[in-house]
Amino acid sequence: MMTLKLTRQEWPVLAVASLYLIPAFYYSWNRENNEFILYAAVLVVMGGLILFLHRQVHLQTAALWGLCLWGLAHMSGGLLPIPDSWPVNADEPHVLYNWWIWRPYLKYDQLVHACGFGLTTWICWQSLERVLLNRGARLTPTFGVLVLCTAAGMGFGALNEVLEFLATRLMPETNVGGYENTGWDLVFNLIGSVLASVLIALSSSFADRWSQDRISLTTRP
Repeated sequence: MMTLKLTRQEWPVLAVASLYLIPAFYYSWNRENNEFILYAAVLVVMGGLILFLHRQVHLQTAALWGLCLWGLAHMSGGLLPIPDSWPVNADEPHVLYNWWIWRPYLKYDQLVHACGFGLTTWICWQSLERVLLNRGARLTPTFGVLVLCTAAGMGFGALNEVLEFLATRLMPETNVGGYENTGWDLVFNLIGSVLASVLIALSSSFADRWSQDRISLTTRP
């Protein structure tokens, strides 16, 4: 059973998340920005679900901090204004989400999608690894397993698009964008998920070689 008491690993992450969520909610409320009031509420619910997941599978500390920073990047993207000289599309407001970091190839929004759902793919890997470890089995990053984790990351990315679509149904004005924006979001979700799977495979291969080298050194006469 999950207790409410936070561990040393959890409370700093929660503290930092509160430092940006509370001001973001207050700012959105004063500006009557219903879109980001909704997003702030969704992040709070997601935080609870992540805490529950963490208590079950013991996510790595880096994953918890990654999720915390992803939430910050998301809230900042929709609320922070950018200078008029920074490029955005003609019909879009000058906020961080709409900034073309490298026009026409990479927007801030797309970078957040790639990083976020790459991170989600890694968390899916960690969860599956813990489930098998609890049953006395070791998970290896075979092609099939990595495809499964990539698909899981993409699935959560698609769920994000569903939530954004619901936002457009509930509120008359949002900064979600149209069909093309949704398509590029999905493309960058895929890029992030694939890169995460590649990094999982490479890090596992490196760890195996390092372990074998240590065994070789300890058994050498």
